Amino acid sequence: MNTLQEEALEEMKTAIHEWFDEQENRKDVEGAVKRTTLQMGIFNGIMLDYRPGRTRVDSLNFGRNAAGSKSIKASPFTREQVLHEVHPLLAEIVKEKLDKLETSPLIDYRFTLQGTFATTDGPVKLTVLEIVYEEKKRQLLERIQSYIEKKLEKGSYPTKPLETFFLTRHLLDPYLFHEPEVARMTALFDRIQELNKEQTQALADHRRYIIQALTGWADNVFLRRYYDFARSEYRINDYKIKPDAALENKDEPNQPVDLLLYGAVMILRYEPNYSKFKGLTFLELAKQLGSGKAGRMLKEGSDSFSPEDVHVRHESVECKANDVFSIITIDICKEEAGAYERAISFILSLLRKGFPKSYKIKLKSSVREELPVKGLVKSDTHRFFANALAYSELHPLLEEYAREAMKEFEWYEDTEGEKSVMPGSYAVFGLGLSAERYFPLVEEYMALVDDEHQLVQDKYTAVFAETHGVTERSTPALVACLRRSHGSLKLKIQQELESEDKLSLLVQHVEALTDYEAERVLYPIWGKAEKLAVLARKAQEPRKELLLRLLKATGKA
Repeated sequence: MNTLQEEALEEMKTAIHEWFDEQENRKDVEGAVKRTTLQMGIFNGIMLDYRPGRTRVDSLNFGRNAAGSKSIKASPFTREQVLHEVHPLLAEIVKEKLDKLETSPLIDYRFTLQGTFATTDGPVKLTVLEIVYEEKKRQLLERIQSYIEKKLEKGSYPTKPLETFFLTRHLLDPYLFHEPEVARMTALFDRIQELNKEQTQALADHRRYIIQALTGWADNVFLRRYYDFARSEYRINDYKIKPDAALENKDEPNQPVDLLLYGAVMILRYEPNYSKFKGLTFLELAKQLGSGKAGRMLKEGSDSFSPEDVHVRHESVECKANDVFSIITIDICKEEAGAYERAISFILSLLRKGFPKSYKIKLKSSVREELPVKGLVKSDTHRFFANALAYSELHPLLEEYAREAMKEFEWYEDTEGEKSVMPGSYAVFGLGLSAERYFPLVEEYMALVDDEHQLVQDKYTAVFAETHGVTERSTPALVACLRRSHGSLKLKIQQELESEDKLSLLVQHVEALTDYEAERVLYPIWGKAEKLAVLARKAQEPRKELLLRLLKATGKA
């Protein structure tokens, strides 16, 4: 090697040593792996990114993807020199470090050195070193089996999300299990959900880890057999089928493709709306490979529901549901309360059994009602609930539906952008305008609204204030609405608040808020706090005191 190449190699060697030295000086190593028996080590590899003068080393799945990145200085290596000279030298350096750490909890049962190298021929990516520690692997397999038997198969108590995080990845690790036992695996995933079904947040975490593991396995193992694809951090990967790619034993049960379909259904049922396209992509890719089951799922829905759950026929209404596309088709044959009652009950039953909350309705009806709220998209979903709200006897059932449907970060499938609305919105809006008994429902709804992605609550707030005014019963709901408002909302209730009794009501509720929330609630009424201060100075007692209390609540007094 020439001088420049020796300096470059020394730069890489220094980066590697610095990474290992930093990890060996950690104080939390023992504690990290004691959280669960399913973690053998902290690190399973490192990524070396060589760019002259800017070389760095990060743990795998942590470092940035630097392939194709530009280097300020020219590389002194050709592609061939990296492959045949640099490669073995780096492998020797890392192996020497690892030999001293083989039994350390810093290192997992398998360790990989991945490299991205700037060369005169362009960037080169390769696996520099891969080591499997057989004794650690044997211990890990024993621990996995013991955990499954004691905690899942024989256990009856909730499990820890951290355990599911590691277990799912181990079960789908081809270095631990060459081919996944599909039936057993899906049964274990179902068992984890069953054991944790009473703990809402924990269950969501368990499901998220199952989905992450399945998605990682799909992209890194299964689909690579059949597709070439460019990985993207910001959108769905671009998959291109390989020549002559086809599934083996595609019509037999419990094949690896069934695990892909299981993962697709998990994504469609439990992931936020913006992630659903990933599940549909998995189904389309499986269909492209010749999976008949994938084709049926795309046409008829998954096998997650019984036929009577997804299809109901009555003389007044017919309802069908497809959970893959999150569509509920409703054909109102006879315009009467009973038809809408059956349809709402059909939807409610589906949601309770796990149907995606971010669905949309395809409606056939001769009635075209709308809610008196500007800015709502004129969709079939909107029209269905507006039609149903016309029957006051259905309002209790609609409230029941709304409480089941409402979920943060979910939106009806036929809304987007500034017209996006959370599931349950149309029922809540209509009920909140109809009677005081539904004011608490409005408050609960507003507490869940993602105001960064939903704006229509501003239009609703204006209609709510105009309909109910400021009263002892309405003020808590009105304040809840205003807490989710935006700067463009202008509420015309100043004249009503000339009443000291009504102003006092508002003060009581605003004083319970944080400074920021108080300012947000008051802005649509009076504008900036400075304007409120001017009004307070000009007011007479006791109105003056009330306005000053509002100003103090904003922290601007």
